[in-house]
Parts: sequence; C-alpha cells; structure tokens
Amino acid sequence: MSARRLLAPLLLAVLALAPATARAASLQPLGTFDQPIYLASDPESGERLFVVEREGEVVEVRGGVAKVFADLRPQVACAGKCSGERGLLSIALAPDFDASGRFFVDYAKNDDGSIHVAELTASAEGAPASTLRNVLTIPHAQAANHNGGQLQFGPDGFLYVSTGDGGGGNDEFHNAQNLSSLLGKILRIDPRPSGLLPYTVPQGNPFPAAPAPADAIWSYGLRNPFRFSFDRVGGAMVIGDVGQNAREEIDLAPRGGGAGVNYGWNCREGTIAGPATDAGCEGAPAGAFAEPALDYPHTAPEGSATKRCAIIGGYVVHDPGLPELAGRYLYGDLCTGEIRSVDLAAPGATDRSEGLALAELNSFGEDSCGRVYAISGAGLVARLAGAQPTACPPAPSRLRIRALSRRVRRGHRAVILAFLSPCPLTRRGAPVKLFRGARPVGTRRLDRACTARFNPRIVRRAGFHAAIAADGISAAAASRRLTIRPIRRHHRRRAHR
Repeated sequence: MSARRLLAPLLLAVLALAPATARAASLQPLGTFDQPIYLASDPESGERLFVVEREGEVVEVRGGVAKVFADLRPQVACAGKCSGERGLLSIALAPDFDASGRFFVDYAKNDDGSIHVAELTASAEGAPASTLRNVLTIPHAQAANHNGGQLQFGPDGFLYVSTGDGGGGNDEFHNAQNLSSLLGKILRIDPRPSGLLPYTVPQGNPFPAAPAPADAIWSYGLRNPFRFSFDRVGGAMVIGDVGQNAREEIDLAPRGGGAGVNYGWNCREGTIAGPATDAGCEGAPAGAFAEPALDYPHTAPEGSATKRCAIIGGYVVHDPGLPELAGRYLYGDLCTGEIRSVDLAAPGATDRSEGLALAELNSFGEDSCGRVYAISGAGLVARLAGAQPTACPPAPSRLRIRALSRRVRRGHRAVILAFLSPCPLTRRGAPVKLFRGARPVGTRRLDRACTARFNPRIVRRAGFHAAIAADGISAAAASRRLTIRPIRRHHRRRAHR
C-alpha cells in the first residue's frame, strides 16, 4: 500500500531536524512520496510538477492533487527494493512538451545494472509505458553504484546525460579517463533518431571521429556526476561530482563550454591527487585537468558532529522570492543533509550554510518559474520559500508551426501543423490562419489538442507562418516562418539507339 500523501503532519517533524539558526529561506512541504529522488516541471507551467520515485513511478502534482503520471516499475525492475544506487534517477521534459508530449527518463535497471535513456509520449491521461522508446543503453553490470543519472536539456536544445565511472573504488574498471567508454562522462545527444541510430550526434561534439557511441561524449574524467544543472539565466553548466574518501567537488563550465574537458578523476579527487591507477595520470602536463570551482573535505561543518560524504548538486537560484540567494548556487550533502550556497564567481569567500537541513537529502529540483525544491529519500519534497510567496503566472501561449517534411514534390501538397502551447480550454475551436508570405491561404480551427492541420500545394519555394487572433482572455500570437522547398521530378532519359 502506498504511503504517498500530501501535506501530512509527519512533514513538520522532519523539518524540525533543521538547525534553529536565523535564515532567509524556509522549507515549505509539497508532500510525501515513496522514495522520491528528483523533481521537474512542465516547461510551460511551474504549477504542474513531476516527482520521480526511485522504484519507477513518476507522480504528477497539480493543484494539491497527486496522481501517477507514468509507471515504469516493470522496466526498472526493483521489485520493492533497488540494489545499491540503481533505480529511476531523473526525467527531462522536452522544451516542446506541451505540444509533443515527449519526455525522457534515465534509469539504472535493477537486474543487470544497464543504464537506459528512454523517451515516452504523454497524453492528457499520462504517459503509458507502451510509448517507451529506448534512446541509449549503457552496460553497467560490474557494480551497483556510480550510475550518474541526471538528464537536462541544455540552452542549445540538446539532451545532456551524466554517467558514473562504473562503480567500485578507485575507478577500478578504468572508465573515467577512457574515451572508448561512456561511463564517467557527460554525454550530449539530440534524442531524435538518425539513420539506424535511435539518437543523433549533434555538430560541435568534441570527438566526432570516435566510433559510435563514443562520439556522444561531451566531457569526461568524472567519478559520479549524480546531479548537474544549467543556470537558467547565464547558461553555465554546474556539476556536483561525488568524491571518494577525501573531497567533494563542484565543476563549472560556462555557457556553451565543457566540450572535451577532462575533470581529472581518477588522476585527481577535487584539488588533490587521486588514486592515479590509470596510465597518463602520472606526469600529466599542467592544465591537463580542469580545476573544480569549489571542493570541500569530508570533515564536519562548523556546528555539526556529522561528517560530510557526498555532494548533492543543485541549481543557481533565480527565484525572485529568494533575493538573498539570487545568483548563488544551491547544493547539499547526503550525510549531513545541510543545505549550502555559494557564489561561483568567488567561491572561496562566499560558501555558506543556509541554516537548513533535510534528513536523507538526495536531490534538488527546479520548476519553470525558477523556484527550487529539496528532496529527501525518506519521503519529503519541500520548496525553498522566502517571506513573500513567489508568483508563478502561467506562461503565455505560443503558436508554433512545423511540417512533416520541408521538401515536397513539386505540385504535391505539404502537411503543415500549427499548434498552440500551453493549450487553454478557451482556445479550443479558435480559428488559425495560415499565410504564404503576406497572403492568407487557409483557415482551420484548433482541435482538442490545440492543433490545426493545413495542406497547401507546393509549386515553388515558399515561406509560411500561422497566426491566431486575440479573444477576450488570450492575446494574439503568431508563429515563426517555415520554409518549404519543392523537389523536382526526375525523368528517366531514353537511351539513344
């Protein structure tokens, strides 16, 4: 029987574990869940949250009501208990989620340890497992720890994936420095199929000549980048890489950066020498490894008797309701549960405790309005809140346009879809106009999915855009330009006799 419930009295007892020091932020409970391990939100609505539970369920929370959105328990195969660090570890909703329903999951399968990145397609009722399409599989059978597990769409629109070094100790399987292995890495892919591959390798990846799938590697030399994120304003990638026996580290790559960067494990552990069991560690030239933005030792922080042991990476805060945290990177530690923040522009002098702690802190989450959440593996999910509540207005609807193909045989008809996202109930049935250049060529009404279908005949290259007028509730909207080119028919030449 599920123990999931919202705003239960038990939550306040868990919060009482936090230190009683003065603080700018507080933890406001969202609810209790079964082994929660991550949180994401609808890209168009911060009020629609998705809580990831380790054994395989994704729970949608909206308006104080929770319901199962996706059930991947058979695929994750934990059967009531996940081994080591395996399980469903994170999700990422596609930037066009409200129109396409696409979202992606990262799980380490419990029976054989294999890491899977897979796509599902959601409808109004949820995302059935029958829609699952495997995008990437990475063998990881030798140990049950160090799976990585973070998915994030970057500012460039591509999907980034973190993987651990394969587990065990001292990188005993020699993966992190091995560019033939996908373990101990950050990967960068376009999750759309390409040829025989279920994904596409984007241009700009640093190892394009490597045989697939190694050409998906973005950066390497990581031990267990369990959580990483992108600064929603500046675009920088910030990685919390879990250390071994001595140091925990935060790695930083500026917007668009990180391609081909070696973060040093197992030659380095934070700013000190690592176990150095790989050839190439000894005598590596200066600058061979990127230095962490911040690292810290496994000592107890001031005022605590508990030693730190594993960094939990978070987010650069841009919640207007938390001005004291503006632009600061929020992170924590699994063993102490303490929540801290640092200004990554001057990390040595700005690292501080926020006077908050959460038992079994195992992750942070961020919604589309920039509000930040802390997650306890014991069940609690809570939002960091300031004295004044943060307004999270619904995102304005945007009109988008796409074609099933941008090249059509001359004289044939194209298939053009115009779709409105988010999709307010009041907009269903509203007329949408399609324009060729400045001339209207057709009007269709939005269906229940806020989609209108057009079939213009293509004779010559043409630019199309769609527009919807304002009504008493919603503003007018227009799409970007879409260009469709005709393909000439090829006639077979007659042989001369």
